[in-house]
Amino acid sequence: MDCPLCSHTKTHKHGKMPNGHQRYLCPACGQTFSESFDSLYYRRHVSPEQIRQVLQAHSEGSSLRGVSRTTGLAYNTVVSIVRAASQKAQLVHNAEVQAVQTEEVSADEMWSFVSKNRNSVAPKS
Repeated sequence: MDCPLCSHTKTHKHGKMPNGHQRYLCPACGQTFSESFDSLYYRRHVSPEQIRQVLQAHSEGSSLRGVSRTTGLAYNTVVSIVRAASQKAQLVHNAEVQAVQTEEVSADEMWSFVSKNRNSVAPKS
C-alpha cells in the first residue's frame, strides 16, 4: 500500500486500530494511517450504510434536518458528511475535467440565457 501523504511505496503493517482495521506505518514520513484514510469513513463513528443513506436522501432533495431526523444522526454529522462528499466530488470532477482534451467549447445554454435576458431589458429612452 502506498502512503497517501508522501506516496512512498513501501509501507509496513503497524498493528490494528480499535475497530479492527489494519493500521500502516510509512518509514519515509513516519506517519501512521489506515486503509480508510482520506475517505468519507475516516474517523467517523457512522456506518457506511448510514453514510450511504444520508447521501442518497440528500441527492433526492431532502432537507438536511429531514435527513437528520430519518437517519437518527445529529444535524452537524449530516452536514459534515455532505460537505466531505461534496469536496471529494469536486476534486474528482476537477481532475477529470482537466484530463479532457477539447478543441472547441460550445455554450448553447449560456448564449440562450444571455439572449433571453438581453431581450427582457427595457429599451433606453
